[in-house]
Amino acid sequence: MAGCVERQPATVAFSTDEAAVIKKPGNGVIAGHAFRTKPSGTVVNAAGQVVRLIPATGFARERFANLYGQGKYVPHHAYPAADTVDPAYAEYTRTTKAEANGRFAFDKVAPGSYFVTTQVIWGDENAFTREGGLVYDSVTLTGKETEPVQVILSGN
Repeated sequence: MAGCVERQPATVAFSTDEAAVIKKPGNGVIAGHAFRTKPSGTVVNAAGQVVRLIPATGFARERFANLYGQGKYVPHHAYPAADTVDPAYAEYTRTTKAEANGRFAFDKVAPGSYFVTTQVIWGDENAFTREGGLVYDSVTLTGKETEPVQVILSGN
């Protein structure tokens, strides 16, 4: 695929022990809004997109650094061409779908550090590449929160 990049091979092994926090019960709530702003100023929400909550393990930190570099956005045309990953990685994530307005929430989250990620794309669904791309942010719950922790996934 032209424009796609190759993902760097992992040097950190996936650890189910380190990722187990995702399966622990908690009282935390992570609520957010996922969107991108077009150059024209129009806001595009991540309507109906899958939003992932991923424990910020050593394995995940390396993956995110390799994909996003220093930013929090990857354009659609730069998605990795191939991505093989330990199958347990997906088992140790939680997912939800963004509403039409790009809002989403995860409840009963245990204290810990997490990545929250989704894609915000637009344009012709049959096109080779589309506009928009992947966005993420990180969030930490201490277990002392009394209100939902807010996260904005805009790529900024």
